Amino acid sequence: MDILKFFTAGSVDDGKSTLIGRLLYDTNSVLDDQLEAIRRANRKNNDGTLDLAILTDGLKAEREQGITIDVAYKYFQTEERKFIIADTPGHIQYTRNMVTGASNADLAIILIDARKGVVEQTRRHSFIVSLLAIPNVLVCVNKMDMVDYDHSVFDKVKDDYERLTESLNIRQVDYIPVSALKGDNIVNRSANMPWFTGSPLLRFLETIPISQAVETAKARFPVQWVIRPQTDELHDYRGYAGRVIGGSFRVGDPVVAMPSGFGSVIKRIELASDDLNVAENGASVVIHLTDDIDISRGDILVKQGEQPAVSRQFEAEICWMDAKSLDPSQIYLLQHHGKTTKVKVQDVIYRIDMQTLEKSSGSEFGLNDIGKIQFKSADPLAMDPYTANKANGGAILIDSRNNLTVAALMITKLD
Repeated sequence: MDILKFFTAGSVDDGKSTLIGRLLYDTNSVLDDQLEAIRRANRKNNDGTLDLAILTDGLKAEREQGITIDVAYKYFQTEERKFIIADTPGHIQYTRNMVTGASNADLAIILIDARKGVVEQTRRHSFIVSLLAIPNVLVCVNKMDMVDYDHSVFDKVKDDYERLTESLNIRQVDYIPVSALKGDNIVNRSANMPWFTGSPLLRFLETIPISQAVETAKARFPVQWVIRPQTDELHDYRGYAGRVIGGSFRVGDPVVAMPSGFGSVIKRIELASDDLNVAENGASVVIHLTDDIDISRGDILVKQGEQPAVSRQFEAEICWMDAKSLDPSQIYLLQHHGKTTKVKVQDVIYRIDMQTLEKSSGSEFGLNDIGKIQFKSADPLAMDPYTANKANGGAILIDSRNNLTVAALMITKLD
């Protein structure tokens, strides 16, 4: 079985947690003790039914306030496919948590309240989806029961969202009218909306193709650890441990260590105590080379002829995650895989106005702001554009004064 990783996003009280709770409940994916915990919580909807949102609201503050604060992961499967769900926050204050939950997703489910239509958080989350290059978007127009299942309301939301995506990098958008509270179009087709001829949510999730872009990307192997026991038994042992983040590596492949540019050939690939002939994308392995070249934690092995650009100056789209604003005079730390280096802001190219999605000038970057910045690093970095390889084109920015992560970066250009 393949695995579909998706997340839900939307404004506060759009019904994200209820949607996931309903999906789990109607697919019989809720354990008996979880159901008992819901009953003991005594949280019910206005019509007296169980409040299924509590299935994903794990924090006490979430249950008290009825909002999602942190990312909650849930797992279930059907006969067709396995699923990993990230229930992400809708409140603007927790946008940074939403970025974290969305970063590895194959599909984004954007919830829109049928009564409110497209709002600022819809634009913000859609822009983040565009930045993260998530290949598929599903817009669930929720709470259709509160607008009498009106076809025209659904069409208006659809038209408004299509206008929004005209300026975004979103390739595929699908639409389903639902009522998470009542279960309409979640697992089964809704009799209340005969005008909708598409698939219900579960069938859509079971059949949507999963992008294989990363598996066909150029081969990359960030070195996480150099294994050198130096014991009598393993006196000459030298292996490089890490995870393949694109393409594949075979025994006999000529490779280059970046950023140094030293070349060698793969002599052996280990997985636990077994030898492999090939390491596919996603495999965590130990690679041995025929030559003892200088490789350290943070270097990247690539196939000969597939070298990424190496530069100390680069541009990146950023999502600012810290309550303390960006300080262009401050030296920050950039972490890219196992490598950490000092970086300095060269130029704030633009910041996005979430009301209009227009680019504005100025160096002010506050909590949850999104824009593009040019950086200069102390050490050369071997990176790909984020759109070519997410794993090798993503990084985080750290405040060296308190060691807090302050921004997520998506590399767009290396000079």
